[in-house]
Amino acid sequence: MKRIEFNDGWSVYKEGGPPRKVSLPHDAMLEEERSPGSPSGSAGAYFPGGKYIYEKKFTLPEGYEEKKLLLEFEGVYKNAEVYLNDQPVGGCAYGYSPFWIDLDGALDYSGENTIRVIADNEDLPNSRWYTGSGIYRPVWLWVGGKKHIRPDGIKISTLSYEPARIRIEVEHEGGEAAAQILYQGKAVAEGRGSSMELEIPGARLWSDETPELYQCRVVLSEEKHGKDKAVLDEAVESFGIRLVEWSNQGLFVNGKETLLRGGCVHHDNGILGARSYAKSEERRVRILKEAGFNAIRSSHNPASKAMLEACDRVGMYVMDETWDMWYSHKSKFDYAKDFMANYKYDIKAMVDRDFNHPSVILYSICNEVAEPAQEKGVTLAKEMVEYIHQLDKNRAVTCGINLMILKMASKGKGIYKEGGGREDEKKQLPNSSTLFNLMTSMVGTGMNKSANSKAADLVTSPCLEVFDIAGYNYASGRYPLEGKAHPDRVILGSETFPQDIGKNWSMVKKYSYLVGDFMWTAWDYLGEVGLGAWAYTEDGRSFDKPYPWLLAEAGAFDILGNENAEAGYAATVWGVRKTPYIGVRPVNHPGIKPAKAVWRGTNALPSWSWQGCEGNQAIVEVYADSAKVELFLNEKSLGKKKIKDYKVVYKTKYAPGKLKAVAYDGAGRKISQSELISAAGKLCISASAEEATVSSGDIAYINIELTGENGILECNADRKLKVTVEGGELLAFGSANPRTKESFLSGSYTTYYGRAQAVVKAAAAGKLQVQVTGEGLKAATAVVTVK
Repeated sequence: MKRIEFNDGWSVYKEGGPPRKVSLPHDAMLEEERSPGSPSGSAGAYFPGGKYIYEKKFTLPEGYEEKKLLLEFEGVYKNAEVYLNDQPVGGCAYGYSPFWIDLDGALDYSGENTIRVIADNEDLPNSRWYTGSGIYRPVWLWVGGKKHIRPDGIKISTLSYEPARIRIEVEHEGGEAAAQILYQGKAVAEGRGSSMELEIPGARLWSDETPELYQCRVVLSEEKHGKDKAVLDEAVESFGIRLVEWSNQGLFVNGKETLLRGGCVHHDNGILGARSYAKSEERRVRILKEAGFNAIRSSHNPASKAMLEACDRVGMYVMDETWDMWYSHKSKFDYAKDFMANYKYDIKAMVDRDFNHPSVILYSICNEVAEPAQEKGVTLAKEMVEYIHQLDKNRAVTCGINLMILKMASKGKGIYKEGGGREDEKKQLPNSSTLFNLMTSMVGTGMNKSANSKAADLVTSPCLEVFDIAGYNYASGRYPLEGKAHPDRVILGSETFPQDIGKNWSMVKKYSYLVGDFMWTAWDYLGEVGLGAWAYTEDGRSFDKPYPWLLAEAGAFDILGNENAEAGYAATVWGVRKTPYIGVRPVNHPGIKPAKAVWRGTNALPSWSWQGCEGNQAIVEVYADSAKVELFLNEKSLGKKKIKDYKVVYKTKYAPGKLKAVAYDGAGRKISQSELISAAGKLCISASAEEATVSSGDIAYINIELTGENGILECNADRKLKVTVEGGELLAFGSANPRTKESFLSGSYTTYYGRAQAVVKAAAAGKLQVQVTGEGLKAATAVVTVK
């Protein structure tokens, strides 16, 4: 079947409001006005919800009566109802599952058709983070003959890699299938039938280090009155030759032991809100890969199709996750009420979509659910794991189990009743995840040892034994114990504190049954506000931070894609970074001790440029895989220090100039160095496009900085800037400020530590110009060629 983009020409209105024209993907929640009283609360960054109605009118070419037409929705948040010409034709309760609509029987082939989609996100809270509202992922129209290859109907499995053998299975209506395997456009193998096994000579294997992709071209045909065969349909699937195996000896990709350098990632795209553009998804994957990550946990919902495609191309392993809850509520109006009626559909939708993506090596069916503390929950877990194995035998099934939560739940603490509401309404216990987060914020990373007891082991083992690979959230204290206690168990750190990566990674390398680590988080996100903040304001000293807090501030990268010291620390520990990393805690809060959230080990930034802070105390962190480090300020030594756990800390007084770190080996030999330089001269606006050329209709990222005349970023001279666009549309403009009343859609925003970002959509071929202005500053313009 032919896939046609179906994202333009829509209108949307909030129930009771006027319609306006939009293009998809679209996030209606981002357009709402935040307020302290919003029922989404701190989890939803104080955004309100609503019921949003999308409509699109279209006509069909002549002859389509003999065609098969389907609509593919990649994601609608949430409770989607779809109508065609006022007839109900389908929908989907879960806001993260892709779904298909068969248009047969409701189409008007001679006149105008109206597709209407209702996205009902009115009842809040329904999530522990920002969700967005509406049709936030792309929509596609699929057109083919009555005899056709079903979308997602080609499934390719790697049977072996020496020699390379694959199995191809084709689901189709009518005709006979034939397949051809292509590498860089050249045919390398072929076969016939609905199920076939092929050997690929001289195969190039897919892994994170060698993301080699093949194409499988399937042609559906039938004989016509004894003549040559007529082609009925054609489809092309991208895939990689990649075999995943696991045991207590490790995780192996094509026979090579593989350690997962992972990070958890939520679905939003920063200043774009929940809108999922292919460019945005690939950009994030590419930035994380360049920083040393080789694995992503899509937390806590299925990843977008565009993210998986990017991971295939770039070489990034994926743990694709289903849900944050099962049948017990974590939020009053969350998916728990619809879970039991829909969980099998959600699983099949994810597996059908993921099957040919070599990047996907793990399916996760939960995050921090409390149900497995009871027999019913363990039984459900077994059923779901077995169901996934029926659908896909090529991947491991895992989980994000918080062992302390199960221990608490076994004693009746923090569990919701199945029908909603708490087991003990009078005590008003928060849900299990929130209760754990609250306790952890008080106790700190010592919570890693909270499930070390034999009692906790007895409670959690019935659940953990269900999984191919058991995922442990915040239970690194158990890592050394499991080899003896459970010699056949394979485990990974499904969610960990970023500051623990040094200790955790040493255990990953030491224990063969521990196959990886996923920090919370790789990338900052909207909602769950202030979870990782080191706050300098009074309202940031509580766990549940009030309006106008906006971001979690819990990522190794901020929402714009700029790294902080947590990314530098991880890269050093992993051996990806070969020179010292210098991080400086903000120097512009003299005398104020920050309230430190446990989900951030440091708020240091790679900058020695703090205008007006001369003489202020500066705390400098240096990370290196070496014996010692020496720090120099303006060529004066601040002393040599022994490295412990890959880092050292210096305290000095800020003075502009040059900060240099030199690393030495055990014999005292200099092995590498790095430096930071202060901004100098008049403050300037810098605006630079990440790409010189984009296609019409594509998006472009414009990075904006306040710099000195020497081009160095200045972190302590933030200004409110304004963006105007010619030759395109401004989709969003903002900064990574975690606490602000400003809107990403207003066209003006204050920089944060000197940085901001604009995302624009290119119009027709020609020039796309983005001008940035600020009071008292010379305007800067970024120009992109549009083809």
